[in-house]
Amino acid sequence: MKISHLATERRNENSMNIDRMATIDLVQTINNEDKMVAVAVEKVLTNIAEAIDLGAERFNEGGRLIYIGAGTSGRLGALDAIELTPTYSVSPKRAFGILAGGKEAMYAAVEGAEDSVELAVKDLKDVHLTENDVVISIAASGRTPYSLSAIEYGNEIKALTISVTCTADNPMSRAAQVAIAPIVGPEVITGSTRMKAGTAQKMVLNMLSTGIMIKTGKVYQNLMINVQPTNKKLIERSINILMQALSVEREEAAKLFESAGNKVNVAIVMHENQLSAEQAAKFLAENDNRLVHEAYEK
Repeated sequence: MKISHLATERRNENSMNIDRMATIDLVQTINNEDKMVAVAVEKVLTNIAEAIDLGAERFNEGGRLIYIGAGTSGRLGALDAIELTPTYSVSPKRAFGILAGGKEAMYAAVEGAEDSVELAVKDLKDVHLTENDVVISIAASGRTPYSLSAIEYGNEIKALTISVTCTADNPMSRAAQVAIAPIVGPEVITGSTRMKAGTAQKMVLNMLSTGIMIKTGKVYQNLMINVQPTNKKLIERSINILMQALSVEREEAAKLFESAGNKVNVAIVMHENQLSAEQAAKFLAENDNRLVHEAYEK
């Protein structure tokens, strides 16, 4: 399919005169288009749920979440992966992004990298892709050679392959084991897929990674019990989580947090089962680090 035929490349009739609009009308036009993104994502929730369930299985078996893509799509994947470390204490070795053109492509365009089929294979070989891994390949058009090649190589290795695109019936969707394709339509600025398409991809990746984290026991109720307390804000958040989860006052929560070695999940188990920090840590290790009500019952 020619690029001019893609929905993401067509001209948007609602913004044809955006260069002559008053500023308030300009931003209203963009906002109206953005409202369509959540509706488009809603239509692919079944696919997202399937990707979460299959991805969680691989992750539980020791597999990695490998986000891969070019340009804006690749950067969105890298951003999602990076955030899993401070939020859920996921090792950067188990969730990371690969960008066409390497790390420098995070900050500047690397010409021609997205057109290389061989580069994607090399990049995945360099991280020793295995059948336990999850390859999340992202491209608004669904036809980027680098991103498509990543899926095809992932299938060869028998990894789980997931595509995140924004056009209908595209090569990446056809190749991936799970295809997620919210159709957002033409962009306000023709072809500028960092806008609606990028927003849709971010929403999908948020759901995908958060769902996998929930399914693998890194969330208790709706609290991030594996948060890394690496600064004052996150230390305070950790104490607040304990106050909310255990219905205790701040002073008690702070003492409990300190005695648990600054680990929220350990602190909760200590409090609920009246265990030492060492016993609580052992309990978690024996229960796949899961905090579930049933696990507390003696």
